Amino acid sequence: MPVAAPPVPVLPGPPLGDEPFWIWAVTLVGLLAVFALDLWAGRRAHEITMREAGRGVAIYVGLAVLFAAALLVFGGRHDATAFIAGYVTEYSLSVDNLFVFLLIMTTFAVPRAFQHRVLLVGILIALVMRGGFIVAGAAVLSEFSWVFYLFGAFLLLTAVKVVRGEDEDAPYRENLLVGGVRRVLPVTEDYDDGKLTVVRAGRRMVTPMLMVMIAIGLTDLLFALDSIPAIFGLTKDAYIVFTANAFALLGLRQLYFLLDGLLSRLVYLQYGLGLILGFIGMKLVLEALHTNTLPFVNGGHPVPVPLIGIEVSLGFIVGVLAVTTIASLLRTRLRRGATL
Repeated sequence: MPVAAPPVPVLPGPPLGDEPFWIWAVTLVGLLAVFALDLWAGRRAHEITMREAGRGVAIYVGLAVLFAAALLVFGGRHDATAFIAGYVTEYSLSVDNLFVFLLIMTTFAVPRAFQHRVLLVGILIALVMRGGFIVAGAAVLSEFSWVFYLFGAFLLLTAVKVVRGEDEDAPYRENLLVGGVRRVLPVTEDYDDGKLTVVRAGRRMVTPMLMVMIAIGLTDLLFALDSIPAIFGLTKDAYIVFTANAFALLGLRQLYFLLDGLLSRLVYLQYGLGLILGFIGMKLVLEALHTNTLPFVNGGHPVPVPLIGIEVSLGFIVGVLAVTTIASLLRTRLRRGATL
């Protein structure tokens, strides 16, 4: 009588990278079409009004909701919930990026009429680089799952740094690449109607417009060192990680103008973001303990620790953001009332 083979243990969560190529192709084409349409609509240099920014944020959030609905229909509740949790996390962490974007705009003295174009191209640069980062991260995690220990520890340390507000008010300093471009290529003093390069006295020169675009894109990539490990803590599906990042970046430009002047009112934002990063860091460590078999952990056997589901993660993230936002606005209102 044949003996049945023992069952193969199944790790929690969906398989990594099981989407067919045509889904990736359609998604990339759709994202490029949205970027092209946005770039065409913003071809005329002008200052973005609050009404225009609010309309843009509503459109991009609506697109993310429609995408989540499509995932719910074709991929199931788990995929849709993972996307929403990742999107909300990336979007909320992007709000903190806007402080640095404002510093960059101020440092380069970007005219308000050109700021929307700078942000759009800079965000496109960031999305391309994030895509490579996500693909590399997914490949590493699929082969070396113990990396989750490193991701978890990194997020916990980052959470402490965010709560402490370290480097929050530090002035913007050019990174090595931007400084290298400035040393190699001649840079004009003025923006010359928003052109990237100009010819003066028979010499090709770049304008500060190109420099600030590079600065925005590279700065956002540095922020991705925090946010991408965070979303990998919510889902291991590279497609959902990429699309959540893409939709969050799509609406970041309009959010910048919508929150311009209001960012200082979110006084408790750093505590909320730190709490979210710490929560996801703990979730990563628990999953690593539950699934890994390292010789120095529990004698080489998985540790029977509880796992945090994606629905609980989504509820925690939304709840923390709601509480910190409401508390920030109430605190600002009380301060203003006390000064009157």
